[in-house]
Parts: sequence; C-alpha cells; structure tokens
Amino acid sequence: MKKRAFDVVVICLAAVVWVPVVALSAVAVLVLSGRPIFYKSRRWVGPSTAIEMMKLRVMVPNANKVTAPVEAGRFLNTPPDSPLYTPVGRVLDRLGLNEIPQFVHVLRGEMSIVGARPLTDVVRDALRDQHGDIDARWVTPAGLTGLPQLIGRHGIDDQQRLALESAYSMRAATAPSLRLDFMILLHTVLITFGLRKPMTYEKALRLAEPRRRRVHTHELAPQRYVAPAAEADVA
Repeated sequence: MKKRAFDVVVICLAAVVWVPVVALSAVAVLVLSGRPIFYKSRRWVGPSTAIEMMKLRVMVPNANKVTAPVEAGRFLNTPPDSPLYTPVGRVLDRLGLNEIPQFVHVLRGEMSIVGARPLTDVVRDALRDQHGDIDARWVTPAGLTGLPQLIGRHGIDDQQRLALESAYSMRAATAPSLRLDFMILLHTVLITFGLRKPMTYEKALRLAEPRRRRVHTHELAPQRYVAPAAEADVA
C-alpha cells in the first residue's frame, strides 16, 4: 500500500511538469515525424499479466518488425545510433521523455514507478529460452525505472540485469522502502540529464541490500542468473 501511495502522490505532484512535457513532446513528434504520435505494444508487466503499453513514438513506423542483432542482448535494446530512430525520436529517447506516458499505467495500478521493466513477447520468450524461469523479477509490479537504469542500458548484460531486477523485487517484497524507491527515481533523473555519472553494477546491487546488512565487495562479482527452482505439484 505504501508503494502504491508513493506512486500516486509522486505522479500527481509532478503533473505540473510531466503533463506539459508530454504535450510538447507529442506536438514535436506530430510536426517532425508525423502520425502516429504514440506507439502501442503488448508488454508483460507480471508473470501472467500483459497490457497494451503506450509510449511516444521515437522510431520509424513498423520498427518493431525489424529483427535486432543477437549482440544487442536478449533485452534487445536498440543501439542509440540505430537508423530506426527518427531525429526527434532520438532526442526524446535519450532524455527518456518517450516513457512518460506510462504514468497513465501507473495511475491505473498496472505498473509502479520503480520495478522490473515490462517485456515484449519476443524478449520474454528469448529470456526464458536462455535463462529459464525469470518470474522472480516480478514479485512486485513492473516499473518505469529500476536498478539497471542507474547503470545504463548498454552497461550491463542480461544476466546482470536479471540479477538486479530480482534483487530489487525481493527487497521490495520483503523489506519495502520508500526511501529506496525515491533514491532510484532521483538518481534516474540525475543520470538521464547528465547531472550524475551512472553507477557501477556493484553499487547498484548494494542499494537492494537492507540497510542493516551490507555485503562485501568480493561478494558482488557478476554471477550467472539462476532461476529459482519450481515448486513440485501437490496432488
């Protein structure tokens, strides 16, 4: 309940900023790129929940039909220099402004501000093929930002990203902290606008540790993501 209240209060208080920003960004897309202004796609926000997610369009029409190279990783992040981006879209993506319309999903209770990122069908299937059960990253709702965003989309591999998202999800489920959510949100904004350097994997992982216990640096070496064992069916 506290996490939900945090989400609603933050979005409502920040509406005086993000509503005009979305409006101006939408006009920029319309004038410089044409229609459609918004991009909608099916995204998984939980183990058994998918929604029609809305963002500002930053790429050419039908860009989602272009197959990403395997080198991009299973999360299939599009390189910032990809020709799929429109000129205005490249700027919006760099500043993260294309993600702001997802506040609507947060207000509906479909997502949270902080959590594991939603996944498309293609990316979810690819990750499950490679890593098995990945649902541990969704003990709490999917979010707009999270620990991986404090490092950068190209600063970590899929295993590290899954580990970070799972660590945050377990922390939020067992020892929820509004301070942690606020710090992740604040650092996301500062890093996005170049006011703070991205974190290292080790530092981001430490944030998910309860304050009463901090692990040592040698324990934080990147490890292969291991999915939790499935529970046996009971007749």
